[in-house]
Amino acid sequence: MKILVVDDHVLIREALRGLFRELKPDALVLEAADAAHAVALLAEQPDIALILLDLSLPDRDGLGLLAELRARHPGISVVVLSGFADRANVARALDEGALGFIPKAAGREVMTSALNLVFSGGVYIPPEILCSKPPADLGLTERQVDVLALMMQGKSNKAICRRLELAEPTVKNHVTAILKTLGVSNRTEAVLAASARGWEPGAGQRAARRS
Repeated sequence: MKILVVDDHVLIREALRGLFRELKPDALVLEAADAAHAVALLAEQPDIALILLDLSLPDRDGLGLLAELRARHPGISVVVLSGFADRANVARALDEGALGFIPKAAGREVMTSALNLVFSGGVYIPPEILCSKPPADLGLTERQVDVLALMMQGKSNKAICRRLELAEPTVKNHVTAILKTLGVSNRTEAVLAASARGWEPGAGQRAARRS
């Protein structure tokens, strides 16, 4: 597996190299400090599987480069890693086909969960950019809201079991109920459906803890 990190900050690239050594030890991590180098590497290495793309590049607008990458290389997954994680940037990145938007301010655990979610076929959306709405608006029970909140953080069923102290079959039942209630067929669609309705996970978790 080949991964391309496009970021003009050396320390960010080094940190991501270390993270990928843990997540994908067999992966070959390539680096580009600007858009021109990234485009050249893609021409030389057409079998790159994943691109981590910074939006603030010295020679090109990152969102413009994202649109070009998705048009020219539709088979390559792109995840945005940026310090500008406002709602407009996140929405545009996802609209342009990014499979995730990871704020640079996110901790290592969040980055790991986000990348694992992408590797498993999901889409990571930072929960902090979502608006808060009452859990009842989603048509879920309070416990299902707790499960959905952890799903939106990229947690696996086993991780949700540990966090909520529930048996795995119980969590699976909750996930099935969530998919049915939201009218979707998989976890990724559930996350996107909840996000589209403007729900921020923390609100639901606080409500559940108060009950």
